[in-house]
Amino acid sequence: MKKLLVVESPSKIKTIKKFLGPEFKIMSTMGHVKDLPVSEMGVSRDPITISYVPIKDKAKIIAELCKAAQGVDEVYLAPDPDREGEIIAWHVAEEMKKVMKNPEAIHRITFNEITKQAVLAGIANQHSIDMERVAAQQARRVLDRWVGYEVSPLLWKKIKKGLSAGRVQSVALKFICEREEAIRAFKPEEYWSITGTFKHAKGELVAPLTHIGTKKAEIKIKKQQTKLQQK
Repeated sequence: MKKLLVVESPSKIKTIKKFLGPEFKIMSTMGHVKDLPVSEMGVSRDPITISYVPIKDKAKIIAELCKAAQGVDEVYLAPDPDREGEIIAWHVAEEMKKVMKNPEAIHRITFNEITKQAVLAGIANQHSIDMERVAAQQARRVLDRWVGYEVSPLLWKKIKKGLSAGRVQSVALKFICEREEAIRAFKPEEYWSITGTFKHAKGELVAPLTHIGTKKAEIKIKKQQTKLQQK
């Protein structure tokens, strides 16, 4: 039975070959193979739809992977076990399904270290692509695109051409600006507090004045503070 194992980094191929038999062909995606288009938004709203295109110079790699998939009985997709690796596996699987007679023969596997034990355990524990993790990567990428393509032009107009707005940095900057505005708008008010020291047989107790009768103690001026201390 012929098998194809696809990893994310080409540096892993040589080591993994030592662990597997001759029935395995091992190839690499060389990282991501598809992404949003560079020259347009690539994301539409209501409902949200995402348009993917092959990354520059990756169309050849996609074609080579699909050609290899046509000549094997089983495919094991083993990009890194994170959301980026998950969407790489999904993109490759979507392309392979177009050419394979049996799309059910495409499996997702993961391993956290490049050892024989970990690789063999990954192959033995094949599973489906985690679409929730794929969605998590898509959400991050869509936010990157919306913020980058819609906010960056404002920076070019107001500050400097060529600046880029990030999905995290832009929101953090907004919080900082709002906090700075609140600080500048703050009007200091006079406020006094009274703390009493109470002696008893076993020592002392220090406590602040919190209430006057049933009302919260709000001492606004020095005269009021002095008067209360004299009582």
